[in-house]
Amino acid sequence: MSRHSPRPSVPNPRAVLLAEVLAFVRSASVCPGVLRIALVGSLTTGKPVPKDADVLVTLEDGVDLGPLASVGRRLKGKAGSINLGADIFLCRPDGRYIGRICGFRACHPRVACHARHCGGRDHLRDDLDILTLSSELTLAPPLVLWPRLERRAVLPDDVELLLVTPLAAEG
Repeated sequence: MSRHSPRPSVPNPRAVLLAEVLAFVRSASVCPGVLRIALVGSLTTGKPVPKDADVLVTLEDGVDLGPLASVGRRLKGKAGSINLGADIFLCRPDGRYIGRICGFRACHPRVACHARHCGGRDHLRDDLDILTLSSELTLAPPLVLWPRLERRAVLPDDVELLLVTPLAAEG
């Protein structure tokens, strides 16, 4: 393992991350303005030790990000508690990527922030110079979790068992 490899504090980090993504979906799906929630990134592959959980949320234009940011901080905190991370990526209904949920509770300009407009929109980290998701990914993610399940990739067994099956049972 290289010195840059993730070093989770639990023997099965995928199970922990998937359980936390499930909790995120249940909470985020009732946030105002949330249109779709999808799983992207290494959890959709068989990578044994992902560095994080990556969730893509499609939002109505101009929605208040406060409630979603609160739910996102819980996901980030739970992932952080096992020495891993989480990102909540945001896009508009037309698929245009707009940034990520900021990890800070209160928004104001910070030296360590790489957002283009830090504090310009509460809870939005629009660090598009560092990271931008393609419209191909935002419009057709590998696994849509909510409002209805949609698979666009062959998924690992643990994703099916720990995430898809419970969500399918909830309808």
